[in-house]
Amino acid sequence: MIIAKPKPIEEIIELVKDLKSVLVAGCDGCVTVCEAGGMKEAQVLASALRMYFRQQGKDARVDETSLTRQCDRPYIAQLDDQIEKYDAVVSLACGAGVQFLAERFSKKPIFPGVNTCFIGVTEQKGEWTERCQACGDCILATTGGICPIARCSKRMANGPCGGSSSGKCEISKETACGWHLIYERLKELGQLDRFERPNDPKNWATSRDGGPRKIIKEVSQV
Repeated sequence: MIIAKPKPIEEIIELVKDLKSVLVAGCDGCVTVCEAGGMKEAQVLASALRMYFRQQGKDARVDETSLTRQCDRPYIAQLDDQIEKYDAVVSLACGAGVQFLAERFSKKPIFPGVNTCFIGVTEQKGEWTERCQACGDCILATTGGICPIARCSKRMANGPCGGSSSGKCEISKETACGWHLIYERLKELGQLDRFERPNDPKNWATSRDGGPRKIIKEVSQV
């Protein structure tokens, strides 16, 4: 899932301090799971903004809502009848959701309320770690299901660098060496012979390095 974290309240206040009406729009997708942008977080942020305006002696309207997803048109269309009531929207969705709202409501300022961080997993409550960089050319079948692009600090595709020590990355003793993890996994699977077959050079054209990406799936006509 996409992992995000809330922006500092001071940064959001700076964006909306001169407005008279603001809608805080949460998203019930990924950002809800990582506790950054669901309905609960939308309510907390809206309450904080109302408190700020009261303290400043300003009469401003701040409402909150939450959409099933902000990355699908049918869901963001639910705001069509509400959007004109507000001077701006603070979106708690990932960067994709913020941009999709901005595309649909082109005459309305859409501000990000969270910082989108990475694609990751829930380690435990309150802790999320990166697992995927969405490179578009997955090699997990050859690396025991552990991604060297996301887990290796240098994105090495064919074995570790010379800086790892005792299973840890040279950049931090708290960071596991991605290739040490891959070795241990392949050893457990009895597939260490995979190290004898190097991966082909990475096709970075399928990653963000090749520019904005698009997937088009043919839809059958019934």
